[in-house]
Amino acid sequence: MRRKDREVTDIGKILEIVEKAKVLHLGLFDGEFPYVVPLHYGFEYTDGILVFYLHSAKEGHKLDLIKENPNVCIELECDVSDISGGENPCKYSSTYASVMGRGKAETVQDVQEKIKGLKLLMENQTGRGFEIDEKMTSAVEVIKVVLSGFTAKARPEN
Repeated sequence: MRRKDREVTDIGKILEIVEKAKVLHLGLFDGEFPYVVPLHYGFEYTDGILVFYLHSAKEGHKLDLIKENPNVCIELECDVSDISGGENPCKYSSTYASVMGRGKAETVQDVQEKIKGLKLLMENQTGRGFEIDEKMTSAVEVIKVVLSGFTAKARPEN
């Protein structure tokens, strides 16, 4: 990371960013061009592993791409706002906090894990717990992304 002064290494602060962001950008391989799609997500951090759960229609382009190549990247950000540079356009900037990572994606086949993933997603998106049953899981695919590495960066308001 070039800007070490903006690097976030405290896992508690990284998880705060992940919890606050609400939209994850999933990057996939699509032939000679990248394919990036914004998605809602749930997550868990256990034993140093950050896992995201995303939901999807039962078929579609992103599922096809994951089957072809499960290598993915993620990006999410929060706390974005403009910093005025006044009369100097070179002084304009923004505040932000972001997390980027690489890993592998797969569709979840186990019903209990699908339920867990959808519960985490709903809790992260709404702040509430929901009961999810097997019938509900049959209407969607659940994508699991396990990161092999991630970094975080922030530029808070001064």
